[in-house]
Amino acid sequence: MRARSRFFKRGQNYLGIFLVASFILVALAAPLLSPNDPENPGPVKIVGNTRKLVPQPPSDLAPLGTLPNQASVFHALVWGTRSALGFGILVTLCAALIGTLIGAVGAYFGGWLDHFLMWLSDTFLTFPVIAAIVVIQQLVTIFLHNLGIYFDYWGVPMVWQNGSISAVTPPIAAMIDRLQSIDPVLIAFILFSWMYYARVMNASMRRVKQMDYVLAARASGVPARRIIFRYMLPNAITPVIVLASRDIGAIVVLQTTFSFIGIGKTSPWSMVLTLGKDWMFAPKGLTTYWWVFFPVTLALVLFGIAWNLVGDSLNEALNPRSPAG
Repeated sequence: MRARSRFFKRGQNYLGIFLVASFILVALAAPLLSPNDPENPGPVKIVGNTRKLVPQPPSDLAPLGTLPNQASVFHALVWGTRSALGFGILVTLCAALIGTLIGAVGAYFGGWLDHFLMWLSDTFLTFPVIAAIVVIQQLVTIFLHNLGIYFDYWGVPMVWQNGSISAVTPPIAAMIDRLQSIDPVLIAFILFSWMYYARVMNASMRRVKQMDYVLAARASGVPARRIIFRYMLPNAITPVIVLASRDIGAIVVLQTTFSFIGIGKTSPWSMVLTLGKDWMFAPKGLTTYWWVFFPVTLALVLFGIAWNLVGDSLNEALNPRSPAG
């Protein structure tokens, strides 16, 4: 009851819940808010004459205007919300799961295993994420090159074998599609985000490990797996939940930033900013072509704020030492 009263005492908690719920509703209702083009489904929906190379202002077909390629900004914004939520939640859940298991195991068993796992966490912390993204991209490129595969002017995969060029077979084409569908940003974020959760969980588990009920369970011969997952994790997971809720927004903002500068796969929101960047800096672009950057920028800002507010709210509600006022 005390936690519930703390949670509903501040207006910012309501704001955070409202914003997150709004993004979730937009993501779920995307097919209704902006139906896909039947011939070309996806976050890009062409609604105007492609021979016009100038962003068009808001209209009935494009409520938030179009980009230079006449793609609807509203369509990309709506479907980008679904993409952002999926990316942020997937990365956060995977990183939190890996970090939680590593931190919990290290804290429970202690000794050399704990030192090794925390040393491993610190080692991963020193490796920059942007370098990991580039390495993963290069690994895919090198693998295809070693197979003798290259892409012609139209992006069609071809194979160089025995001094001749030929089209790839269907199995090879399917393999290439799967490799190209790999998102290096997604993989790099998961591989190099778990360390924070491991450190937080390790410290929390060390505190819970000294509790009387845990000592009694160990003295009674309760298996280690049962002690960790039944008695320790439920009482040590709060800091991880708070950290994860805050990370969702930050990860999406960082993904959009990397995509905007051309690293990793393009996300719908970064696609809008990339196609509209030249028009942002055009003479009077901030007022004349506001729709090419303002809606997506506002969505990114609100997305980050929303998850930060939810994280603060959860911290107040779940942390017994947080102030009640």
